[in-house]
Amino acid sequence: MMSDGVSELPFYRFNLGARCGDAPAAVRANREALNREYGLPGEPLWLHQVHGIEVVSDDGTRGSDPLADAAVTSHAGSVLAVLTADCLPVLLAAEDGSVLGAAHAGWRGLVGGVIEQTVATMGAPPERLVAWLGPCIGPERFEVGAEVREAFLTAGDAPEAFRASPAGRWLCDLSAIARARLQRLGVGRVAGGGWCTAADSVRFFSHRRDQLTGRMAAMLWREA
Repeated sequence: MMSDGVSELPFYRFNLGARCGDAPAAVRANREALNREYGLPGEPLWLHQVHGIEVVSDDGTRGSDPLADAAVTSHAGSVLAVLTADCLPVLLAAEDGSVLGAAHAGWRGLVGGVIEQTVATMGAPPERLVAWLGPCIGPERFEVGAEVREAFLTAGDAPEAFRASPAGRWLCDLSAIARARLQRLGVGRVAGGGWCTAADSVRFFSHRRDQLTGRMAAMLWREA
């Protein structure tokens, strides 16, 4: 995280989420610091995320946060962002930079098809896309019930993404599921994954670990 955030505990320090209980003034200050630190070409498109599969197209205009869990753009200078604190951020780009996509893939969105919807909305041939998987709760920490596992299996995901836990539930590998779904779509170049938000309290917020906590942003854009 950046060192100059102003949020106080339990959002310490660089919380970017406006809907997790932090002071609005602190969130605004953190977002302004983010823009300065990275020299962003414009204000990111902040989504009102609801664990669904809705995808919006960004033309660079800004107003109220759209109710969606993914966004795509073909406009240079448009900054896409998804907020997470255990869910999986998935960033996508055409190899020539002509179209970009960003998806917030919690287990509900992932099983519902948010990745598939994002790729379809981008409109580029999947074999021309590259993808990056960001930090999420890892397979040693993400314990789910039988109903979650069954939802994924019914959707065609491999049982190998689940292991029985000592508590009689199931440990779920979100990154493995996302990677397999991308590859089934034809997106063969997938990087990232392997960071566990719940296991690393120094670098990452984690809702499963802390309950009341901040949000991190995964972003991408194409320079003009």
